[in-house]
Order: sequence, then C-alpha cells, then structure tokens
Amino acid sequence: MPTQRDPDALISRAGRGNPDFDQHFLVDDRVLDRIPTYLEGEYDHLLEIGAGTGALTDRLLSRAERVTAVERDPDLVSFLRREFADDVEANRLEIIAGDAVDVSLPDFDACVSNLPYGASSEIAFRLLPERKPLVLMFQLEFAERLVAEPGTSEYGRLSVTAGHYAHAELVEEVPREAFDPQPRVESAVVRLTPRTPDYEVGDEAFFLDFVKALFTQRRKTVRNAIRNTAHISGLSDPEAVVDAADEELLGRRPEKLPPARFAELAELAREHGT
Repeated sequence: MPTQRDPDALISRAGRGNPDFDQHFLVDDRVLDRIPTYLEGEYDHLLEIGAGTGALTDRLLSRAERVTAVERDPDLVSFLRREFADDVEANRLEIIAGDAVDVSLPDFDACVSNLPYGASSEIAFRLLPERKPLVLMFQLEFAERLVAEPGTSEYGRLSVTAGHYAHAELVEEVPREAFDPQPRVESAVVRLTPRTPDYEVGDEAFFLDFVKALFTQRRKTVRNAIRNTAHISGLSDPEAVVDAADEELLGRRPEKLPPARFAELAELAREHGT
C-alpha cells in the first residue's frame, strides 16, 4: 500500500472549512487505516459521504478502482479537487458537491463513510434500501440503537428498520480524541451487510411506517399502541386489527417484539385495518 496522506497535514493545507457545518475531522491514522478493512470483499466503486479534507478518501483510493466522494462544504470541495487532482484527472475519483441527503448518488458497489452526524439518520436510511455493503461511522448512541436486540433499552425503530435491510454489527468504538476538533460524544463504526429478512411483508413502506408508529408507544401494550397510533400508521380501522390479532401478541410491548412479529402484525394491520 502506498504511503497515506497525513490527516493533520491535510487539515493544515485545507484550512478548517466552514464552521457553520460543525465538522469534526478524523485524524487518528490507526482508525483511518482500519475503517476500510471492515468492508468484506473486493469492490470496484466505493462511495464516501462527508469526505472532509480527504483523509479517508485517500485510504479508499488504495482499496478500490474508483471512489465517488460527496462533500457539501464548497471550500473543501475545491480543496479536494486540488489535493487529488491526479486521481480526478485519471477518472479514479469523482467529487460531488452537495448535501448527501438530496444529491443524486451514483450506482456504487459499497459505501465507507464517516457520516456527518447531524444528518446521519437521513443518510443511513437513504443508503440502506440500496442493499449494498456499508461501513459507517455514527455517534456511539445512534450506533448502539442500530445494532440493538429486542428487549434491550436501546432497541427501537432504528433497530428494526436497519435489520430489515441488513445485518448490523458494531465493529469499533472510536474515542472523541480521534477527531479534531473533538466532538462532545463518542463514536462507533458499524458494518451493515445486506440481507434478506426471515419474514415477508407485502408493502415495505407500510411495514416501516407501522413499526415507527408502534414505537412511539414502546412501553404500552401492542393493543393500546395500535389503537393510539392509527393517525401515524394510517389505519382506518384499528379495532379490526385488534380483533384479528393473537391475544398473546396484543399483550406484549413493542419494545419486546422481534422484527418477525412486527411483520406478522403489520400484515394483519394491512389486511384488516386499511
């Protein structure tokens, strides 16, 4: 592997970027070197969101034939195009200027990113339906919710939704000292491997909305959660769903239900309550 660019030197050459964007640059070489190794398999075209000053971009160019990097800070976009001019010229690197929440994304093979934390949820749930391998850095609390198991305090809508698309693993916790400037929170790297769930849903959008609705009443019984959230889930006849559901299921709490039971309940709701 060629010698990688020093992250502190990149910041020095780039400047600090726009302070309005609340940027925290990953500067720990050991973490930067490890992150691409969590991506299992070989891929020609990698996507990076939140390229910053290019420290991770540099490592990804050593891993893949092509990299597309998305960055919303115009000053950093200009810097990246200068710093990586040879790779841009060789068509190995494309830099997209804009917000990853709404820019057009290319057809990519896998995504490895230190996500901007303010938009990490929106970006993650834009990427997950693509069903591509993902290695993403999040705030630790968010990462723990993504990978949580039923019955734990962290388990919720994020856990079920992420698990619908992928097997989620927290592969490394990253201390705040690994960043410059240091954020107020700890971070973690999550590997998301696409999977086919062990249940079927007839309407994916309805299933995800139904899960979201029931978790607003996570400590109520499922019976009461169905009744109380019809305005969120879009049910026109929640009582018909309650009448059709198994009594054992109705007496449980949403926070205790594994994804397959949510799927079972959502199909009942779609059949009887819409």
